[in-house]
Amino acid sequence: MPVPEDWPFAYTLIAAILLIVIPAISLLAVYDYLQAEERMTSDLATLQGVTEKSIRESITDVDTGLKLFDDSLNLRLQRGFSLFLEEYERAGRDPSGMDLAGLKEELGEDMDFYVINANGVIEYTTHPPDRGLDFRKFPDFYEEVTRMRLGHEFSPDRVVYEHSTGQVRKFAYMPTPDHRYLFEIGLVPGASVEERNRVRSLESTREFVALNPYLDSVRVFDVFGNPVGDAGGSPGPGVRELVAGTIVPGRMDYEVRDEHGRQVRYLFVDLKDPDYPSDPSVVVELTYNTARIRSQLDRMLYSRAAVAFLAIILSSGIIFLVARRLTRPIEEIIDDVDIIAQGDLDHTVRVSATREVVRLERSINTMVANLKSGIQNLRKSEETIREYSEHLEEQVEARTAELKRSTEKANLYLDIMTHDIRNATNTASLYADLLMDELEGEQRGYTGKLQKSLRKNIEIIRNVNTIRQIQEEAVVLRPVALDPVIRAEIEHYPDVSITYAGTTATVLADDLVPEVFTNLIGNAEKFAGPGGQIVLRVEERGEEIEVSVEDGGPGIPDERKPYLFTRFSGGDGEKSGRGLGLYICRMLIERYGGKIWADDRVEGRPEEGAAIRFTLRKAA
Repeated sequence: MPVPEDWPFAYTLIAAILLIVIPAISLLAVYDYLQAEERMTSDLATLQGVTEKSIRESITDVDTGLKLFDDSLNLRLQRGFSLFLEEYERAGRDPSGMDLAGLKEELGEDMDFYVINANGVIEYTTHPPDRGLDFRKFPDFYEEVTRMRLGHEFSPDRVVYEHSTGQVRKFAYMPTPDHRYLFEIGLVPGASVEERNRVRSLESTREFVALNPYLDSVRVFDVFGNPVGDAGGSPGPGVRELVAGTIVPGRMDYEVRDEHGRQVRYLFVDLKDPDYPSDPSVVVELTYNTARIRSQLDRMLYSRAAVAFLAIILSSGIIFLVARRLTRPIEEIIDDVDIIAQGDLDHTVRVSATREVVRLERSINTMVANLKSGIQNLRKSEETIREYSEHLEEQVEARTAELKRSTEKANLYLDIMTHDIRNATNTASLYADLLMDELEGEQRGYTGKLQKSLRKNIEIIRNVNTIRQIQEEAVVLRPVALDPVIRAEIEHYPDVSITYAGTTATVLADDLVPEVFTNLIGNAEKFAGPGGQIVLRVEERGEEIEVSVEDGGPGIPDERKPYLFTRFSGGDGEKSGRGLGLYICRMLIERYGGKIWADDRVEGRPEEGAAIRFTLRKAA
């Protein structure tokens, strides 16, 4: 904002110093706040890492102890299988004839018996909720069931939670001698269930909540999303789906944040043992209350802002007193300088008592004396510069006229040269056509190569003339109907199979637009080879028209595509030119406000042919 002319220098000095002091104090306060925020965030991350590591280790240690408890039940289950198999033999190896209820009464009500068929379905059981349970819904466990059915050994499992009822059971498996069925016994551990739940739910997690002030709660879930022990109530369907559908299949940790400043961390604790078919892994839900940090940071922000405000007020008072003392001598100097500015160069500045101001006053007096001398020299220099400028303009005009004459002469020589070369080439081409009719064998082949060279010369001359027109003529675009232009160019290649469906598109271009199709169709004809197919497509893309010229030739390697439209970028093959054709295409397309690029005819398969695509703007 400009300063008013009558604004005192003292006020300007005060404002300038305040503009430095206020941001400096503010930056220091902000820096201190950011440092505190970083420190508290780091402390939270460290405390969070220690807590989560301790919980993982505690669960792993507890599971190691529970594994010993689970294995202590194996002997009773083995004895149960001996009677289970005897009953199978008594029924003639027909499970429908087995007395499973009597077997349960004999071995105890805390045991249930299951017969799993070859399809992984529980066909017979003393536990009705599990009848018809299809283990194929659990692919990993179904593989374990099939492996055990085809095996020969007793396979104990860990104490796990039933998927249907959530009841704690110890399962074990034994294949039948004919491997048609897999027998399963489920044992309810009895009075130890409550104690096991208490231990596995990690009662010590309450200690972690007490030790970590940002940790609100800890819950433990099994792989089905069921709470383990006293997990703070049943989880909602969203949590169950997240645990069983995302975290457990991915065997990974997960994090969720909400708008209330809570951070919920789900830790996957992998307890899977290859010696047991079931997966006793658990997912620990840790709910952190990060809003407490934000509350502490807000209080810190208010205190830092109050300190910064008081510092600014105090600094402003000190700055005002100092500025007034410093600016009083300067005001006296300004009065004397005003007199000198009015033209009295003989007036001198008054000398004050302050050393620095005295030096300033003497310097001003010296400057005024030098100014008088400088004004005289400046008037002489202005005259000299005026004379030099007049001669300089004459020299520039002469050089410009000379450059224009040189350019016109060069264009004349180039027109004469291209005209003579074109006439000579046409004459040579005519004689070459006559020789082709007269000669045979190897000499006819040499004549064919001569014809190709002559046609190449004509193409080079056309390209040179096109480049001259592009560079010399002003860009004046007008609506051009594409269909007549394309069909006229196709007629130049009667021996080439070209597929074109026609178009009604009108684009912004000029009389040089046929050169684009001449070069692209000619280029495609070279690489498509004898009998090759060329496809020409015109498609609308919003406010643009996209044109594609496709061939079934050897294609363009990906590393060549970015350099294909630069000058002299022809390939290394015998069919490659010198690169002017595609360079001219790029110049013309950019002249019309479009873009051009090389692509694969079949996406991702460059060996099946190339496609040159470009866009043109639609005409209104």
